[in-house]
Amino acid sequence: MSATAPQSFHPPAPPRSEKPLGKIEFIRRVWKNQITTWTQKSFEESVYRIDGLMGKATVAHDTALVKHVLVDNFANYPKDRVQRKVLKPGLGDGLLTAEGEVWKMERRVIAPLFRPKLVDDFMPAIIESSRWLVDRWRAAGADSPVDISAEMSRVTLEVLQRSIFQAGLKRDTGELAGAMSRYFEAVGQLHPFDVIGLPDWLPRFGKPDVSRELRFFNEAIRDIMSERRAAIASGDAGDARDLLSLLLTTRDPQTGELLNDTLVRDNVLTFIAAGHETTSGSLTWAMFLLSQFPDWRREVEEEVDTALDAGAIAIGAKAEDPFAGFAAPGVFDKLVKTRATLEEAMRLYPPGALLLRQAIADDACGEYKLRAGELVVIAPWVLHRHKLLWDRPDEFVPRRFMPGEREKVDRFSYLPFGAGPRVCVGSGFAMREAITILAAIARTFRCDLKAGYPVEPVLRITLRPGGGLPMRLTPRSG
Repeated sequence: MSATAPQSFHPPAPPRSEKPLGKIEFIRRVWKNQITTWTQKSFEESVYRIDGLMGKATVAHDTALVKHVLVDNFANYPKDRVQRKVLKPGLGDGLLTAEGEVWKMERRVIAPLFRPKLVDDFMPAIIESSRWLVDRWRAAGADSPVDISAEMSRVTLEVLQRSIFQAGLKRDTGELAGAMSRYFEAVGQLHPFDVIGLPDWLPRFGKPDVSRELRFFNEAIRDIMSERRAAIASGDAGDARDLLSLLLTTRDPQTGELLNDTLVRDNVLTFIAAGHETTSGSLTWAMFLLSQFPDWRREVEEEVDTALDAGAIAIGAKAEDPFAGFAAPGVFDKLVKTRATLEEAMRLYPPGALLLRQAIADDACGEYKLRAGELVVIAPWVLHRHKLLWDRPDEFVPRRFMPGEREKVDRFSYLPFGAGPRVCVGSGFAMREAITILAAIARTFRCDLKAGYPVEPVLRITLRPGGGLPMRLTPRSG
């Protein structure tokens, strides 16, 4: 798109079928790319019932019903068998996958760890990780081609290495990012046997083996846990306050118990996998959208330059340090267009594009009746583009998240981090991290999509550009 592009842009999305899909076509699309299963009806009707291969289900995109399922009566709607089958072998009983009393205990221990003060304490590490990325790109030379998707995976893992696990992840971030990408690609490809509920002992022909990746993750986590436990036991851990130390030493406020080693391992892997993957994906889509909307990109660049220059002056920092202004009080309150870009990117390409719940008991919400055992399908991919909930739902309109407009967005029409008791505990950290990285890139580089490259969103647990996102880096003069 040229610099004279119109003030609207329809980002790429799969075409929508006007007719219901047959069973064979549905299975084919689930295997290839799950978001292609949604028909036009899904984006026009709030609630409807289906009787498909996974059983009876209510597709729920009425905001009152969404609130009821995720908040008001959430205990009646645990995650369904398919999600557990996909995620549990790797993530165990981490906060993302646990249910019942185990989840409640973990939530009591972990949620307080992500208080705003912890996010503030980790800001220097996030800034230095952003600087590491920019220095890496500068070293590559002007007009260098890079896969932005892979680069965002690298930098978000670098943030983890510098903040959540201050002693390091004990593995090369490039190697870890590659293993994580292969893992999500494999486990996120729903096998037809899983969809129709065939027993686990039947081989899943054609599904990639991720045992090597799981061994890699487990060995890395074992090493950092063993080292940290030894340091804590010997008194050599000092004043380490990273997330790993807190997981190992924070007691359940209700029972006084510590998390056992298995649950610490499960949550460490959850933070590495789910936490980094969602943030890197959101950054990837934000970079793509900025490349396609140069007028808005210039506004973001001007905002970042103004905020960081003023911040550097306010704290008396050296003018030659382009990132010094991040340390100034209130600087993030000025990055409203940067934040709006990320929020609109997460609306169009939500990190978690599909939420499945399964009713334990019969229930009702107004006129809607929900039966025990049936699925409730809430798809942010659909919800965020629904014609009854959004103006110009398929267009890139970041101004809808600017002050004065953001307040008009219904809380339950926009679920980038979920909602209710199972809302993402790290959402505050993730937003601060993503804003910092995006602002650092906008401060120093322009990134443009490789000419003619077809961008296709593909759902593999999280939503990523299929085949990566090749872009050309051009240093800014500022």
